Amino acid sequence: MPLQIVRNDITKMECDAIVNAANSSLLGGGGVDGAIHRAAGHELLKECKKLGGCRTGEAKITGAYKLPCKYVIHTVGPVWQGGNYHEEELLSSCYRNSLQLAKVYECESVAFPLISSGVYGYPKEQALQVAINEICKFLADNDMLVYIVVFDKDGFRVSKKLVRDIAEYIDEHYVETHYSENRSRGLSRLLRQPETYPMQTAALNLADVVNQLDESFSQMLLRKIDEKGLTDSQCYKKANVDRKLFSKIRNNVNYKPKKTTAIAFAVALELSLDETKEMLQKAGYALSHSNKFDVIIEYFIQKGEYDIFTVNEALFEFDQVLLGQ
Repeated sequence: MPLQIVRNDITKMECDAIVNAANSSLLGGGGVDGAIHRAAGHELLKECKKLGGCRTGEAKITGAYKLPCKYVIHTVGPVWQGGNYHEEELLSSCYRNSLQLAKVYECESVAFPLISSGVYGYPKEQALQVAINEICKFLADNDMLVYIVVFDKDGFRVSKKLVRDIAEYIDEHYVETHYSENRSRGLSRLLRQPETYPMQTAALNLADVVNQLDESFSQMLLRKIDEKGLTDSQCYKKANVDRKLFSKIRNNVNYKPKKTTAIAFAVALELSLDETKEMLQKAGYALSHSNKFDVIIEYFIQKGEYDIFTVNEALFEFDQVLLGQ
């Protein structure tokens, strides 16, 4: 998946490069900066001393030494001063310059912390939006796996109003339904009688049944891409799915994706709830009000909100698996 949100210690990320939210001296500090220097060992500090510091918004690259990656990209984020001192522009530049450096050094994967959102005071929701905007711009023209790494959920908060609205939707559609479905299931077990089937059912010709198979997931996906007037790349990028996986789906009419991948394409294509259910059915899945993940997906589709990263932020908040590959 081109952009993944993960909860982890960035010094443990096994990828080509990790990004260090450094200070302008590049000589180490607190937070992520200090953790990266400690994990990499004194050799990192030795190399950083030769770089002559780094200006806000710019990025420089070093070896990774004892870290489980090849490179460390050091970038200096802005200190939040109320938003009137070009903070957004400078923070965008951090991501843009770091990604360009990763590209120059032929990195296939790079992991970012949420730059400036710690002691530099940049509001987390705004910092996250800047990160996603810049990463998505880059991924529109480049193939790379990009991680946003958070150590705990407090470092990654979506809009309080959105969380409240989703929680209310879950309460309305999940808790009550889940309870009533369980009761219905228990009652049906008590009332269930042995079922009988006519003998002619067994006489159905299996070949005839197989030949009457409906449109597959792959066929429906490609048809919907054409109907929506999208190119293949526009679709799989909107779905946060990489080109290799899309190619497998396109070239195999019977390909069975994961449920999260199927829903990601439904979101990318901005399908209605009925169309989404149909697409899921083609892949062998369904939406259920007894599944919190499914209820959250239904919430966004009913609201007409089809930005996959907003959906994933909410899924992350509610400890659900994310959409995409």
